[in-house]
Amino acid sequence: MHGLRRWWDDTAGGLPATFWYLWSGLLINRAGAFALLFLSLYLTAARGAPPSLAGLVVGAYGIGGAAGTLLGGVLADRWGRRATLLAAHLTAAGLMAALAFSTHLAVIAVLATLVGVAHSMPGPAFVAAIVDVVPEARRSRAFNLQFWAFNLGMAVASLLAGILAEASFTALFLVDAGATLAAAVVIALKVPETLTRRPALTPQAVVGRRPGLHTALTDRTFLVFAGLTFLLAVLTMQTSTIMPLAMRADGLRPSAYGLVVALGGALIVAGQLFVPRLIEPYRKSSVLAVSTGLMALGFGALTVADRLPLYLGAAVVWTVGQMLAAPPNAQINADLAPPDLRARYQSVFYLTFPAASFVAPALGGLSLEHLGERHWLVVGALGLLAAAGHLLAGPRRERRVAALRAAAAEPVRAAH
Repeated sequence: MHGLRRWWDDTAGGLPATFWYLWSGLLINRAGAFALLFLSLYLTAARGAPPSLAGLVVGAYGIGGAAGTLLGGVLADRWGRRATLLAAHLTAAGLMAALAFSTHLAVIAVLATLVGVAHSMPGPAFVAAIVDVVPEARRSRAFNLQFWAFNLGMAVASLLAGILAEASFTALFLVDAGATLAAAVVIALKVPETLTRRPALTPQAVVGRRPGLHTALTDRTFLVFAGLTFLLAVLTMQTSTIMPLAMRADGLRPSAYGLVVALGGALIVAGQLFVPRLIEPYRKSSVLAVSTGLMALGFGALTVADRLPLYLGAAVVWTVGQMLAAPPNAQINADLAPPDLRARYQSVFYLTFPAASFVAPALGGLSLEHLGERHWLVVGALGLLAAAGHLLAGPRRERRVAALRAAAAEPVRAAH
């Protein structure tokens, strides 16, 4: 009993109530965000769209997501985290309900783009609010729980989506809208505004230039970290873009691909809560180097994989890498952001994922076609490059974080 209590304290203890309401809102949001998983099937099966047009509509959702990420970051720093979360969730619920009853493909395309905007807006605000309310010493466990909730919610969404899609596409969209509305109710009733206005701590503010989104876009230390995260995201995207093609080329059935993906999700749900205590004694840059190296090893092993057991073994390796990377990756991103620009920095950081979702299939398909199994050697090399980059960039990031902490503490010392 004592050991279990200590594990719980290390995993989830000491986190404020506001965090848990944010966490609950995120879990509800993810568990209900399943309609877009079947958007292409809905367009082709229910609306008679050709596959090429269905792909364009799904792509429009992605473009809207990139715009929504930036918009959400700016609004969360200007309006506040709570206002942005409520506006995004209520808008998404309304758009999803409209999508349920739309029949014209042009209208559906416009709505899908707008849904992409609304779905992506909460991301920066969620993370910025978590940083606002969780003490620095406990942020790693908070981000670990956030990653766990995201994956648990997606697992639930995948299960519910298949059931609802077989019953009714209209019900699929309406239940999605209802879940989004439920998350908005939790935020409205339980989450206060967490944004507090502080003096700007950026170099631009010192010389009289008003800090804004451009601050993040010209911050070299932060951009190097975002670039390394982009490489990690390119690796992660292999599982949903290139790996299915490789498995089909090896003569494996779609059910085999589903089993590999399900194994990764099960490992994260079962094991992610044990990660904070495991990585706590080590420097974040070292953890990221090891985790990215494991991902490189896992994907590189697909060079010789031609049977399901080999794919499953490789999936275990790269999933462990993903699990180890999630908390320090999120915490470094939060640490590098000046307090008044947290959401803007988050929005730029989040752009690495839609960028990777475009680059991974676009270049990966060409690579697989021309290099065959050697494609996975290229992917492994990218992972090793990112691992080395974290080791080289780590000291500079640590100096930057120390400087921000000192600058934040200066007004406190002056007040005394």
